[in-house]
Amino acid sequence: MGLVAVTGSAGGIGTAIRDQIEQAGHRVLGIDVGNAEITADLASSEGRTAAVAEVLAALPKQAGLPVLDGLVVAAGIGGSTGVAPARVARINYFGAVDLLTGLKPALDLGSLRAAVVIGSNSAAAVPATDFQLGELCLAGDEIGAAALADTMDGELVYAYTKLALIRKTRRLAVEWAPNLRINVVAPGPVLTPLTQQALNHPTTGDAIRAFPIPLGRWGEKAEIAAAVGFLLSEQSAWTTGSVLFVDGGTDALLNPDRL
Repeated sequence: MGLVAVTGSAGGIGTAIRDQIEQAGHRVLGIDVGNAEITADLASSEGRTAAVAEVLAALPKQAGLPVLDGLVVAAGIGGSTGVAPARVARINYFGAVDLLTGLKPALDLGSLRAAVVIGSNSAAAVPATDFQLGELCLAGDEIGAAALADTMDGELVYAYTKLALIRKTRRLAVEWAPNLRINVVAPGPVLTPLTQQALNHPTTGDAIRAFPIPLGRWGEKAEIAAAVGFLLSEQSAWTTGSVLFVDGGTDALLNPDRL
């Protein structure tokens, strides 16, 4: 039995991920703005630093060093929630990356030695040629990224920060090998409270409803969680740096010749 930290553990998909991990026999240390073992606001560097410190303090020790068996970075926020786009960028990209890098030393000592990042298939639907926001994220310029984000549509900020996070994760996969594995699950539309807010948006709602899905339906939270469970398990022991689209075939439809 291992201990897996999950950011966004109180959210719609995060709750399903928590259930999946516990059903696999592991314990979960949840991190969220509420209803979790560790309360944290990942929108600020101070909040992330405090979150990492609390997680490390709560972990079991091996030779005096904290040990974390696995990590799932699921915390995120949509662009149609009425939240400032800068906050979307701070949470979705910088909140994820700071938790990954801050907890890596503990993951190095764990049994699963695996991390999973929740991306989005919306990242594949935006033009990669207009990637200034993503480049600022990847350069670690949080102030610049936040300032630019506040001049943009929130849903574009969501998509570009998720794309930047996917690229960062693939870079980390090379840096962290061979000791640690890290992969991305990129969901398509799944009905969660976050998605419901987007559906209620006068513009975004219609776009989401029209999103093409070859398999003809939206996904279930448990289906996303199952993909996360696979990437944490020994069954994916030779898998790192991969992006697993769990989206009913939308990415294949929009980008059939990308590979």
